[in-house]
Amino acid sequence: MVLGELTVVVLAGLATALATGLGALPFFFVDDVNDRLNVGLWGFASGIMLSASVFGLVSEGLAAGGPTVLAVGLAVGVALVVVSDRVLSGTEIHPRRYEEASFKKLVLILGVLTVHSFPEGVAIGVSFADLPLGEGVEALGVTVPVLAVFITGAIAIQNVPEGIAVAIPLQGLGVPRWRIVWWAVFSSLPQPVGAALAYLFVQTAREFLAVGFGFAAGAMIYLVASELVPEARSIGRELPRNGTPELLAGLCCGVLLMLPLSFV
Repeated sequence: MVLGELTVVVLAGLATALATGLGALPFFFVDDVNDRLNVGLWGFASGIMLSASVFGLVSEGLAAGGPTVLAVGLAVGVALVVVSDRVLSGTEIHPRRYEEASFKKLVLILGVLTVHSFPEGVAIGVSFADLPLGEGVEALGVTVPVLAVFITGAIAIQNVPEGIAVAIPLQGLGVPRWRIVWWAVFSSLPQPVGAALAYLFVQTAREFLAVGFGFAAGAMIYLVASELVPEARSIGRELPRNGTPELLAGLCCGVLLMLPLSFV
């Protein structure tokens, strides 16, 4: 395995983690983010994740192993996230606790964050499965598959509203802005790790590639249904019609943005 290929995968995961920090940048200029905009961003992120999962990962999984194998991967992806959530159900960490955390608590926080962001890193790593082959986009002397570009971009965009969600309570505590950016990025640091491990797995056990595609798709779709959409609904509860128009508008825009993936 060429070290340069793994480096590209890790850098892609790191880029998505850094994108979470972008969610904190508006607080350098304003003290709050409009709820309508925030709901729209969560809807936009949901649409992007759904499109990337269905048009990208599911499509590749069908081509690699067929519907039965893909279904196994989908079920495993959903089940693992559900079980992980239940195991850590009593240890949910609110961002406002970051600043008060001891080293032991930071380890716990990172463990909880891993449950939520590791599957996204897995999706990145799996999308790079054909990295040494075929056509794509040149990066660091390596031809990156178009699917990997779309998935990485989708997760990076999805991380922006997550960064806002981390930044809002920290802003209310008066945490310095650059430290808010750091904590936002910190919340997504498991993604490059997940990307590297998933890539190494599909490269050494390619017979499980279709399962890997299904796992990543199932985990992402479940995260949209269990976290992204409920978060948007929670933010929009004070808006007219509970923010449903803003959520649907963002969702549609996200789907349309990623629609070209279905023609790749």
